[in-house]
Amino acid sequence: MQESILVVDDELEIVDIISDIFEDLGYRVLKAYNGEQALDQLKTNVDLIILDVMMPQMDGFDLCKVIREQIYCPILFLSAKHSEMDKVKGFTLGGDDYITKPFQVKELIARVEAHLRREQRDRVSTQNQRLLGNLTINYSQHDVLLDGKKIDLTSKEFKILELLTVNLGQIFSKEQIYEKIWGIDAMGDLNTIIVHINNLRAKLTSGMSTYHIKTVWGVGYKLEKR
Repeated sequence: MQESILVVDDELEIVDIISDIFEDLGYRVLKAYNGEQALDQLKTNVDLIILDVMMPQMDGFDLCKVIREQIYCPILFLSAKHSEMDKVKGFTLGGDDYITKPFQVKELIARVEAHLRREQRDRVSTQNQRLLGNLTINYSQHDVLLDGKKIDLTSKEFKILELLTVNLGQIFSKEQIYEKIWGIDAMGDLNTIIVHINNLRAKLTSGMSTYHIKTVWGVGYKLEKR
């Protein structure tokens, strides 16, 4: 299926440039020049949104809040605002990435495609089950079986295991795990990650899982075969 990208910017030239870039790569590109047009485009399927911040009437931040009430696809801010405060605000409102203008074409393409790949992995993870040695994870049912016996996991433990199994071998820091599971705007102690990891390890170790959670000292955690 052809993936759709919605480009929202009040600068017509910017919209045309970005549209040409991604249409040449085989994407379906939808265009909007203000908040009202963008919301109207959401009536069709959209896989990713490239969103300008500085727009008249409804700016990108306000539009992002409205969009997040309707869909959960990646939102990539593309803005002339460079301050750290603006970037933090964009992430807090539900943005997934923030690129400043003027932008590098190769970087924009790389970031868009990275977000779309992650969305594809997430869709697969919610539809299928995965067998890792003697460990079976049913993502849609939130069931985990070890040697055919169900393991009772808390919601957060399951989400951490899901993150590590869908991205097998990839290292995640405590900060990354916290952001992906609790949300970037959540407030809490990162030590809670250690507690959940230790509890999850204990439940997997009790049945001698083929795969285990390894600590990469000074970096984070990953799932790997024993």
